Amino acid sequence: MKATIVTIGDEILIGQIVDTNSSYIAKALDKIGIATHEMLSISDDKEHILNTFKMLQNEVEVVIITGGLGPTKDDITKKTFCNYFEDTLVENESVLLHVKEIIEGFYKRPITQINREQALVPTKAKVLFNKVGTAPGMWMEKENTVFISLPGVPYEMKYLVDNEVIPNLVQKFERPYIVHQTIMTYGRGESLIAEQIEVIRGPATVLYGAGAVGGVVNVIDHRIPKESLDGLIGRAETRFGGADNERSGAAVADVGNGLFAIHADFYTRKTDDLEIPGSAIRRIKANNHGDHVSNGKLVNSAAKSDGGAIGASLTFDQGHVGVSYSESNSNYGTVAEPTVKVDMLSKRWDLSSEVHGLDSFIQRMKFRMAYTDYQHQEIDAGVVGTTFLNKGVETTLEAGHAKIGEVSGVFGLQTQNTRFEALGDEAFVPSTHTASQGLYFYEELPIFIFIC
Repeated sequence: MKATIVTIGDEILIGQIVDTNSSYIAKALDKIGIATHEMLSISDDKEHILNTFKMLQNEVEVVIITGGLGPTKDDITKKTFCNYFEDTLVENESVLLHVKEIIEGFYKRPITQINREQALVPTKAKVLFNKVGTAPGMWMEKENTVFISLPGVPYEMKYLVDNEVIPNLVQKFERPYIVHQTIMTYGRGESLIAEQIEVIRGPATVLYGAGAVGGVVNVIDHRIPKESLDGLIGRAETRFGGADNERSGAAVADVGNGLFAIHADFYTRKTDDLEIPGSAIRRIKANNHGDHVSNGKLVNSAAKSDGGAIGASLTFDQGHVGVSYSESNSNYGTVAEPTVKVDMLSKRWDLSSEVHGLDSFIQRMKFRMAYTDYQHQEIDAGVVGTTFLNKGVETTLEAGHAKIGEVSGVFGLQTQNTRFEALGDEAFVPSTHTASQGLYFYEELPIFIFIC
């Protein structure tokens, strides 16, 4: 199911204002399973509008138009609607009453003829009542396409989308069920960051610790080689450009002789202050920070990061034992304050061992240990204000058992020991020492098999 979003207004085409309406509408449609096929910006010209309607008729199921519903002479959307649908305008009593309440009640002035024209709607239109403005939305259908017209004022458009458009579309159309999962990555290029990324929810999160009840993004990076490798493999990438003038590169290499395997990777990334259309001065001035704003740039948004890892494993037919060391550095600015930067350094050791294919009730065993040394400094004009330190060790010992009837699963032991400190004049949180141990069981019983 597809939709097209059309914004009407010469002020958009000459660059006087930026079209933010289309983005808001597209996000709202996406949430209910309607894909935005295209976004169009067209002029306040009757023939242009009519030709656009004809082009979209039966090409998409939904056309959402914003703009051109005001009381001025160049707001011609309603009249063009009547022309396209072979209809006439009539005065809607409910809309007129609402317009009077706003003009006479809020603005304390008599209603004029130009205000009354806001209550004119096509006879075939379903009125989408606008409680936060005077221009109503309109819903009209022709053959296989729904045309929805909304005011261009952003807060009025948002109200109608949330309270009228989306509920009516949900009621009219059967739509697919869509789940979106966005995984944000930073540092190494996304194509090199992992062999596999798993999004885990539900009971299986118990395998990753008690703090993972909300869900887990499990990144399988092969920094500790787990399979036999005989030879050399590798890959690399570099990137340049973009609104932040990105310069980045990353490389991964694995080498082995069939018994012993070594992994290495590194990355580097630098960006300048983000280029933006216009200036961020309005929002920042509201917080008394307007002095450092530069037109066309988001000041203090530049960043640089680098890091890498090296790992080695002894591999055999039924498992592996290996170790890896990784380090990452990141330095970036905070756009709220022009002189404040954050400097982060993370060092990590990992130990992993696994044996599988055992001829017993316990068919596989797995052991993991990780030591992390993390430092985070907030720096103002070159002076360190606060330093956050977090060091800790986590271990997991896990066993997978043979099937008991149709039930399969694992059980294990997890431990954690971490120490957190905040140092400096602006440190307002106490130091903490956390130690925890836990047992877990995870069992699966297939209820039915679904084949498609």
